[in-house]
Amino acid sequence: MWQAFWNFLDRGLFGPQSQRDTPLGALLRALRYPYAIIRDLVGGELNLRATGLVYATLLALIPAVALSFAVLKAFGAHRDFEPLILEFFRPIGEAAPQITQRLMQFAENVRGGLVGIVGLALLLWTLVGTVKKVEDSFNFVWRVQRARSIPRRIAEYIALLIIGPLVIAAVIAFSKLAFEEVASHGAESFALGRLLLSTVIQAAPYVIVTGLFTALYVLLPNTRVRLGPALIGALAAGFVWAATGKLFTAMVIYTSRLTLVYAGFAIVVAVLLWTYLGWLILLAGAQLAFYVQNPTYLRLGHSLLRLSHSEQERLALDVMLCIGQAHQSGQAPWTIDSLSRTLALPGIAIADVVENLEHSGLVNMAEDGRLFPARETRGILLEQIIESTRSGDNGPVAHAQISAPGVQRLQQAMENAWREACAGRTLADLVAEAAHR
Repeated sequence: MWQAFWNFLDRGLFGPQSQRDTPLGALLRALRYPYAIIRDLVGGELNLRATGLVYATLLALIPAVALSFAVLKAFGAHRDFEPLILEFFRPIGEAAPQITQRLMQFAENVRGGLVGIVGLALLLWTLVGTVKKVEDSFNFVWRVQRARSIPRRIAEYIALLIIGPLVIAAVIAFSKLAFEEVASHGAESFALGRLLLSTVIQAAPYVIVTGLFTALYVLLPNTRVRLGPALIGALAAGFVWAATGKLFTAMVIYTSRLTLVYAGFAIVVAVLLWTYLGWLILLAGAQLAFYVQNPTYLRLGHSLLRLSHSEQERLALDVMLCIGQAHQSGQAPWTIDSLSRTLALPGIAIADVVENLEHSGLVNMAEDGRLFPARETRGILLEQIIESTRSGDNGPVAHAQISAPGVQRLQQAMENAWREACAGRTLADLVAEAAHR
């Protein structure tokens, strides 16, 4: 019954009515996005990712704050980090200031001489491992199968851990200056200035959270994320964050059973639950940004796209033709994203084909995702391209040899037919044929 309900929604939101240029069609197309997010949340994979990130967050929370303090203390701005921590734990209720103060005390007790080289290395290892888990979760959302290389990952992570606190402190400091400027020039002169100042102060935390979410959506996935979709996902996640925070605060305040059952551990349970909800909201916002940038995935979601052998072979030829044309004409190299948009197929299907072509030595992928022929196009046989789709793992046990009369002869005839059609032809020949059409 539950599956029938989801099938009904799928037919309604992706059926013929949704393709028409009518108000109903536009509404159905807009409803695809919340439907896809809810479907993915119910599917469970995002929940598992969020649960894993809760553990990683608790493991790296004090090292992250301590490192941020060490960076900000050099500029005399380490106390500017406290409001952001308080804002994160605010939905917990009255315990938020206590947790924030205790966390600040732990961070201040960490000193360079006390920690030493080994302690600093362990601290950085913990932080880098945590950021890697976050990156893996974002790569999962964005269907990225190739993670950053280890040298690039270490360099970017350390830069993020050092520059990130400085950027946050600068945003908070400039916000304070803006508030003081408005207060000194307008708030005392007329009621409108006071109202404006109050509105800006109330909106500042949400603006900072939205900006932080946008930066994470753009920087962390190992793929090109456009600013527009990232901002849309961040705005939605920021709104849900604020609404969920108010509901969570009300639940903590008015639910006395939590304290009765867990006693002194009630605060720990509240922190774990709110951290889980925070990561879940962050990942859901990233998922929305992904769907805005890649609407072809709305119906597929995280399901596996299964192509027939004939479709895989045709797709491999199409991909190699695009890459070969760009290489010979001097145009900008293709990426998996651009191929996905041009061929109107989800990127995961393109990525699987590119991976097979790369393993077969026909394609090279640069660090930034650009695709190039592994050698000159006249040296790549069409037969090799088709064989690359058959290079996947067949499993631990090979299929028994078929000995039925006529079957082997028929199979051999089909094999000879496509090899005869490709005999001696190269990718350069295919590019030339496409240019004359």
